[in-house]
Amino acid sequence: MDLPFDTIGLNGETIDSFHETYKALKAKFRIELAGHIDFHLEDFEVFRQYPDINIRDSFVIRQANNDCYMLFVENHFKTTGTKGSIYGHYEYQTWALAYLKKDFGRVMIRPETLADKIRELIHPLELDFAEDRAFSDTFYVRVNDHQKAVTAIDRNFRNVVMDIREHDFEIEIINHTLIIGNGKPVSAENAIHLAEFVVRICANC
Repeated sequence: MDLPFDTIGLNGETIDSFHETYKALKAKFRIELAGHIDFHLEDFEVFRQYPDINIRDSFVIRQANNDCYMLFVENHFKTTGTKGSIYGHYEYQTWALAYLKKDFGRVMIRPETLADKIRELIHPLELDFAEDRAFSDTFYVRVNDHQKAVTAIDRNFRNVVMDIREHDFEIEIINHTLIIGNGKPVSAENAIHLAEFVVRICANC
């Protein structure tokens, strides 16, 4: 079978999950292979835990004015066994990427936890929006440039984030580049939710 993605080194189960995900994306969006693009994933905090990350394939979702991308990401890490043996492991995930019109600085957004709320009482670091309590009560937002973030994280952006159908995710933005994912294994349902988000972000932000 001629598959539209790189299968070298993948087992049958992973190939099947990649294929089902690709077919689901193809059925819903105008996607095509993006070719070699360096998205500089090593710059993002969400990947810092992995000593080696590799984009297996990237697909562009064609939009009228602003294309976005789905990435099949391979993360390689090692663990030490009880007798000192070193074992290599691979994780395969889908992440979505978009280029934004505004400069956000560096921003991290994820669903807020009870631990976040407790920490915030002691060391206030989070950016809150007094005019949008629903958003601030739902999401933890950390920024490095308050002014850029306040300007860029406007009502349109917040509304799109509030409507994400996947409830376990991380958004990281470096200036104009946004990436969203959750570290879950490749699945069609998860990929569709991420793709829907970046398509809406590109249309509205």
